[in-house]
Amino acid sequence: MALPLTPSALAQGAAGEKAGTSARAGSSEAVGEQRAVKAFERARAAKANALELQAFLVKMPKGGDLHMHLSGAIYAETFLKDAAADGLCVDPRTLSFVKNAGMTRDTPPQPKCPEGAAPEASVFKDQRLYDALVDAFSMRSFVASAGVSGHDQFFATFDRFGGIDKSHTGEWLDEVATRAAAQNEQYLEVMVTPSFFELAPLWTKLGWPATPAGATPDPEGDRTGTSAAELDALRSQLLAGGLRKEVDLDLKQMDDWLAARDRIERCGQPNAAAACGVKVRWLYQVLRAFPPQQVFAQTLLAFEVAKADPLVVGLNFVQPEDAYLSMSEYNRQMHMLDYLHSVYPRVHISLHAGELAPGMVPPDGLRFHIREAVEVGHAERIGHGVDAMYETDPHALLRELADRHVMVEINLTSNDGILGIVPPHHPLPAYREAHVPVALSTDDEGVSRIDLTHEYVRAAMEYGLGYLDLKAMARASLEHSFLPGDSLWEKPDAFTRVKAACAGQAPGAGLPTADCLALLKSSEKAAEQWELEHRFAAFEALLN
Repeated sequence: MALPLTPSALAQGAAGEKAGTSARAGSSEAVGEQRAVKAFERARAAKANALELQAFLVKMPKGGDLHMHLSGAIYAETFLKDAAADGLCVDPRTLSFVKNAGMTRDTPPQPKCPEGAAPEASVFKDQRLYDALVDAFSMRSFVASAGVSGHDQFFATFDRFGGIDKSHTGEWLDEVATRAAAQNEQYLEVMVTPSFFELAPLWTKLGWPATPAGATPDPEGDRTGTSAAELDALRSQLLAGGLRKEVDLDLKQMDDWLAARDRIERCGQPNAAAACGVKVRWLYQVLRAFPPQQVFAQTLLAFEVAKADPLVVGLNFVQPEDAYLSMSEYNRQMHMLDYLHSVYPRVHISLHAGELAPGMVPPDGLRFHIREAVEVGHAERIGHGVDAMYETDPHALLRELADRHVMVEINLTSNDGILGIVPPHHPLPAYREAHVPVALSTDDEGVSRIDLTHEYVRAAMEYGLGYLDLKAMARASLEHSFLPGDSLWEKPDAFTRVKAACAGQAPGAGLPTADCLALLKSSEKAAEQWELEHRFAAFEALLN
């Protein structure tokens, strides 16, 4: 827990209020916040193609990034370097990595590439091939053409740079943490898919419960007719058949990744890297575009891993939402979550829902995903939520999200590149008008060739968001993080009054009172929120 107890922090005081309102009139927080508002507007007014705004926002505290896929967050240049270290080959025809047949566990890899392929290391001597691979692994230079959309290019990148050994994961965590630290971020919830294919023989053997004869679709329930009793029996069979062994493998794998990151960043040493100050937690990715027996087995594994490891703060379903199995199995998958949530009620759930646009699927496919994710799948946060206004009774849905305090993770560049959604077709203004909590995130910053500051600039320039709006989003990111413990704030999503234990002092002050310090020590969430307020105070104090 990083508490701001430095002498400079004591001198600076604390940060301002939030939720689009100003801090207490006449207070040091209010003065700093008003100064920041004016500096922000000067930067936005500068005629420099948003470059002044970029320079301002890169230093602004941003809280956390709650929607980040690790494999998609890594830049292509890193993958090229790692593939060369692994001795992989590259096929210039498909612009993808292929296995080097000369690789063994006991000897250095020898170049023995398939016909037409070349050792990856040779790419660094061929600038044209190097550039083509960077483009193939990302959205750089991509222009849609007949039969190839941004959606196609985006999701195709993952197969092209696949095959790199996961022993590099510690390095990849360092990359995203270092980038986050440079932008004044403090917390990341990183989506990863640990090992689960050892389960394949088991889910293949067990299959899926047969649909009862005469079963009819039920709009209020699992339209396949699968009962909770059948899911309970399947869960018991999976656990008895060896799923817990996979849990142990995953726990060790993720511990090894974090330990490798700590070694790279020299965390705990006098010369520790700044990236050590970025807290990383895991979200377990479940692959949704597969048959139900596989999805259920992996989802159960995710719940079991999250139950066993407090660093795994929740789970999420991934892969294209418009894929055939993602669409046709959507209702059944939500009912899987409904059942498993009843068994593991403390495991947090964030779901990709509504990452769809008109024309991608039939109109009926746009009408229910977000609502079912919340009402059936128990989603506490929604990723993307782009098709909200196409859902049945959209304004009632927005009221429900606001009333339940379900936050929407907003990914502007991703929504543009994959779905072609830009103003005025993005629902961000509708969410904000309905008081649905929102926060900006990157999704796949390596594939998109962006960072979180880019998203802040885009929100300001394209959606007219001001400094207080962005400050509210940064606070919302920590308010809706899956970190354990009570919030610092007295009421959900109301950033105007802290809990009684910390009342009477500026939030983020360098020396909390004894009661406040007790709250911060008991709650990781409150501690990170206090740290964010301290960062706001320091940032605003330096502005002219």
